[in-house]
Amino acid sequence: MNGLRVFSGRANLPLAQGIAKAIGEPLGSVEIRNFNDGEIWVKYGENIRGGDVFIIQPTVPPAENLLELLILIDAAKRASASRVTAVITYFGYARQDRKDQPRVALTAKLVANLLTKAGADRIITMDLHAAQIQGFFDIPFDHLYSSPIIVRYFAKQHIPNLTVVAPDVGGVRMARAYAKRLGADLILIDKRRPQPNVAEIMNIVGNAQGRNIVIVDDLIDTAGTFTNAVKALKEAGAVHVYGACTHAIFSGQAVERIEGSEVEKIIVTDSVLQRRASPKIQVLSVAELFAEAITRTNKNESISSLFDIEKN
Repeated sequence: MNGLRVFSGRANLPLAQGIAKAIGEPLGSVEIRNFNDGEIWVKYGENIRGGDVFIIQPTVPPAENLLELLILIDAAKRASASRVTAVITYFGYARQDRKDQPRVALTAKLVANLLTKAGADRIITMDLHAAQIQGFFDIPFDHLYSSPIIVRYFAKQHIPNLTVVAPDVGGVRMARAYAKRLGADLILIDKRRPQPNVAEIMNIVGNAQGRNIVIVDDLIDTAGTFTNAVKALKEAGAVHVYGACTHAIFSGQAVERIEGSEVEKIIVTDSVLQRRASPKIQVLSVAELFAEAITRTNKNESISSLFDIEKN
């Protein structure tokens, strides 16, 4: 395939292996290790001069994963790869995308600058926390959506009286796309956030009485907002509550909160490596979607059909 080479960092090796398998190409050889003081060392184990290199690495915490990606990009450029595409299955530091108070950083823009300066020629990612982050880049940027995979799952469940819930105003567009394709109603939760990672449910806009609910979001971190939403919806008369999110960060006591809530099941993707299993959490793979995007990019073909779920 036109000099296609696929490599992976250490943040989500199982997903990278799945992507490579779907493409039909083995993962390239790259040695990554840490010195005793933690410094990252990278060496490509094969000739990539003139190659079309794709580096798979989510920038999920810790920040070492982001730094590892930057070093992999730099090493590929210095090895004379003709094009380097960063395949960021989860784009971290995206929540700080605007200056909403004095003396704060715009980390989404900072990361965009770092990736470009390191030598990335193109970015492929999925379900950004804020779609406008694409505008922070001056290089080609492909934004994929997990919606087709998750919608397909729920469509097969044939859940009656289904209603899709947006957990906040920012998630309305995504929730509307789900509702349209599932033939479901739409509910909005109005909330305020007194401080980061703390949310207070304020009001449910819509009727949850007697409905089966699917709460959709791009990511779940501590699961505080999610479990509060589950509680509020059950109190409002919801019969069964399900969840769906792309990036299951699940920091702190998130899994314990989910297991202790009244949610039936939460559907997540493997964009982020899940280190703990739970009977209430089901993981769907996005390997084939990323593989298709990589293959089409390598062949300089359009990948716009992969975005259809968001056309409303």
